[in-house]
Amino acid sequence: MLGNGVVGILSESVNKWERRVPLTPSHCARLLHSGRDKTGVARIVVQPSTKRIYHDSLYEDVGCDISDDLSECGLVLGIKQPKLDMILPDRAYAFFSHTHKAQKENMPLLDKILAERVSLYDYELIVGDHGRRLLAFGRYAGRAGIIDFLHGLGQRYLSLGYSTPFLSLGASYMYPSLAAAKAAVISVGEEIASQGLPSGICPLVFVFTGSGNVSLGAQEIFKLLPHTFVEPSRLPELFEMGRNLNSPGRTSKRLFQVYGCVVTSRDMVEHKDPSKTFDKADYYAHPEHYDPIFHEKIAPYASVIVNCMYWEKRFPRLLSTPQIQDLTRKGCPLVGISDITCDIGGSIEFVHESTSIDLPFFRYDPLTGSYHHDMEGNGIICAAVDILPTEFAKEASQHFGDILSQFVGGLASTADVNKLPVHLKRACIAHGGALTSLFEYIPRMRNSDTEDTPDNLANGKSNKKYTVLVSLSGHLFDQFLINEALDKIEAAGGSFHLVKCQVGQSSSAKSYSELEVGADDREVLDQIIDSLTSLANPSENHGIISQKMNKISLKVGKLQETEVKTEFDTKKRISVLILGAGRVCQPAAELLASIGSSSSCQWYKTCLGTDSDDQNDVHVIVASLYLKDAEEIVQDIPNATAVELDVTDHASLCEYISQVEVVISLLPASCHVAVANVCIELKKHLVTASYVDNSMLMLDEKAKNAGITILGEMGLDPGIDHMMAMKMINQAHDRKGKVKSFTSYCGGLPSPAAANSPLAYKFSWNPAGAIRVGRNPAIYKSQDETIHVNGDDLYDSAVRFRIPELPAFALEYFPNRNSLTYGELYGIEHEASTVFRATLRYEGFSEVMATLTKIGLFDTESDPLLEHENRPTFRTFLCKLLKMDTEAVIGEKEITEGIVQLGHCKERGAAVKAAKTIMFLGLHEQTEIPVSCHSAFDVTCNRMEERLAYSGSEQVYHLSTTEAYLIR
Repeated sequence: MLGNGVVGILSESVNKWERRVPLTPSHCARLLHSGRDKTGVARIVVQPSTKRIYHDSLYEDVGCDISDDLSECGLVLGIKQPKLDMILPDRAYAFFSHTHKAQKENMPLLDKILAERVSLYDYELIVGDHGRRLLAFGRYAGRAGIIDFLHGLGQRYLSLGYSTPFLSLGASYMYPSLAAAKAAVISVGEEIASQGLPSGICPLVFVFTGSGNVSLGAQEIFKLLPHTFVEPSRLPELFEMGRNLNSPGRTSKRLFQVYGCVVTSRDMVEHKDPSKTFDKADYYAHPEHYDPIFHEKIAPYASVIVNCMYWEKRFPRLLSTPQIQDLTRKGCPLVGISDITCDIGGSIEFVHESTSIDLPFFRYDPLTGSYHHDMEGNGIICAAVDILPTEFAKEASQHFGDILSQFVGGLASTADVNKLPVHLKRACIAHGGALTSLFEYIPRMRNSDTEDTPDNLANGKSNKKYTVLVSLSGHLFDQFLINEALDKIEAAGGSFHLVKCQVGQSSSAKSYSELEVGADDREVLDQIIDSLTSLANPSENHGIISQKMNKISLKVGKLQETEVKTEFDTKKRISVLILGAGRVCQPAAELLASIGSSSSCQWYKTCLGTDSDDQNDVHVIVASLYLKDAEEIVQDIPNATAVELDVTDHASLCEYISQVEVVISLLPASCHVAVANVCIELKKHLVTASYVDNSMLMLDEKAKNAGITILGEMGLDPGIDHMMAMKMINQAHDRKGKVKSFTSYCGGLPSPAAANSPLAYKFSWNPAGAIRVGRNPAIYKSQDETIHVNGDDLYDSAVRFRIPELPAFALEYFPNRNSLTYGELYGIEHEASTVFRATLRYEGFSEVMATLTKIGLFDTESDPLLEHENRPTFRTFLCKLLKMDTEAVIGEKEITEGIVQLGHCKERGAAVKAAKTIMFLGLHEQTEIPVSCHSAFDVTCNRMEERLAYSGSEQVYHLSTTEAYLIR
């Protein structure tokens, strides 16, 4: 039955809200229609379900069988663990089993798996070479969690006597899509921007803990509101502003924005030794050296705490019950807690129970210690829903299936687990009635009686003469290091007893275990401790043992690095420096850092056109003017380092370039010459994605003399379009033909689902660069006539365009820079009467951008209004540009009238579109303009970067069409 290519999809039965699916109908269609030879899938059988997010008929339409009977399926897929009677013998199952850490409540499921000789694959264990889980829902938990809390916040404020725009917001599951939910949040934000919030609840401060995917998802939604992020150190100042706002005589004053603050472990604790600063590595290894300060430095100023960070018992709590009681007595403004981690009795001690999607809140009164399930009365509202991603079941399933569908073929068509790729083989917990070798520790963990051990220790009942309490922290379970630790104990003749076990709830979180390690001989026990210390710290050969021999702290997580180094010891290690930490940087860093890993072998061979397995190990250095930006890029990327670098500092630039073989500059084009000159001086290769201008061309001879390559125009456009063009032209010339006409259209556009702004455009790269594209003059050749287009007229020159193969796409194009240059580079300048390169956008884009240009929103000169110490609001600045009264009501209608009266549009329809865009960008909001903005261009870029950014689930389409008419 195993490996027969027949896949079953379970009907989820554990929770009534579970509507997600492992594969959507579109995933099933691709797997079935591509043929078994390519996908490994012959049939898909879907158990009927009336609550699944995708109707049964949609699966049936793409060729799936609908049946309760999965007996013919060799591979069965689900999301959550199925009921025990749904486990069929001698099959393979894949779902989130929550068994690999010997979780007590799921051991009956594991017993059933073993008894039925089932092959069990756990999604949680499918990790890439970077060590991160490939199948996860973190961002969706963050998105749903914050929307649900805002929904409840409106109700809570109403019970406290305040009407707020949050009251109109529904819970996440009430919207048909994530896009619809976001639109509702934006609508709330528009009301806050125009009507404000009551002074009695201001400043409304949201504190986000952590910087992982959950926190990023929550922040993504929060940023749809008019907002300002502040550093933790500025919270007292912000709180003081709120007190002034609520002083007598100012009761009618309102604020038109909310505030956000992101805190990490360095903001939550401080070293007990005042002479020492916070060190993350030291904190994780020795949390006992640190005291909590969150309740003193952060919580007194928070209105809402959005808890997104994993916590273990060995660390100080974020908020204990006595701390919140003390804060309440002192008048803390805390209204509620959204515990997206759903860590019951954990970092927030008084979150004592999980809540459900239909009843997401409870109220805790710190002064009485009582709990209530209503919104009325004193206290704090708390949400702790443990199944949040299913509220966006459609998008979460699409995201999940995009990844899982890559693995299904291998799982469905392979009976021998040893023939699977390493990342799937390591995810197999059981096979043929037995645990696989990586999970042989599970019976050991089950046999250890965790409840009785502390009493045994206290009473001295150990059956060994010498004992020591050993703490192991690191990726003990998800990277299987616990096996090696226990092997070393048993191989030396010792014994162990599990005292405490706190397991990491995400791939980035470490686990923590305490073992009572015993031996009858003191020397044997010393040998075990030395062996464990060596395992944890391969570069060090000593442990830290207390005088009473009762405790040792080990940091086991370093072992994975040692394995990687050993595997690649024979390979050459090269370094690459990436300058700039913008949107393009992270995928580049991930790809380069993966070179040399097992998963990169196939694409590496394809790119090089060789079967050689000789890959170099690449170390990536990401440099940015702001270290924080670089650190965010390299987070969780192995072989990657973040550094702070100002490229105008010649000495520092030389220092970092001298350490690498290749430099990739993702900086603005104006910086490339300075970088190139250093690369020439130090004989290092340079790659950029920017157009090659005259200043770079002048370095050609110097680069050749230095023996280095400077490679420009290596992006999408320019870059991939050049390769497509030359392939077509070379094929024509090979057939003895001549190119009579050459036209190329290229653009990166949001997918139709993501084109949900009035501009129908979003930025996958720096908005400043994208806007400047529309200010560049253009020149091209049409029917042997040279056409010049002034930069100020570029958008007005846009022409409607359709691609026959994509009839549903309403597009337009405008000329792209100097096309004549490429006639020469392509070798067709003497044969082609037309040479034209153009940029693609959705129809209507240029009309809106032209209007924004005429309003002055793209002016780059410093504006006196933005030089004042007292920062103007976006609304004030917009009123200046449109010559409107700042005290008047400003909405879409008023902005449209202002644009028309100033003569910026010939047609009223264009003014309406521009007004909608201005409203969407929040340029009418009563929010202070950041101090970094000195011109209208800066202001517009700031808004576009926030409001027109892709979310994690949204897709960008790269459209490119090249036409060459030939004659012979």
